Amino acid sequence: MKTFKMMMLATVAAVLVAGFALISAAARANSADDFDAAATYKAKCVACHGATAEKKFDPTLSDAELVEAVLKGKKVEKPPNMPAYQEKGITEDQAKALVAHMKSLKQ
Repeated sequence: MKTFKMMMLATVAAVLVAGFALISAAARANSADDFDAAATYKAKCVACHGATAEKKFDPTLSDAELVEAVLKGKKVEKPPNMPAYQEKGITEDQAKALVAHMKSLKQ
């Protein structure tokens, strides 16, 4: 019986450690430091905005307005509408990095 309790305790401890490792890895993957704005732009944004952010992007808007559009989405007169990327895991810092990248493409 004592051996069974020790095995159960070891199993519970292993599950807790594995769960912590998974949560930590997910948190690191979403950090702004590890975020590649250029790769994300190419994968998710270039289809609508173009290679040099020449379409459906107004760099004269404030950064706050542009970040809000990335996070919350935006309905436009002529579809497709801008989807909300906060729901897809993009953080505010990552949205700021995307906006900065798009502005750099315009220069």
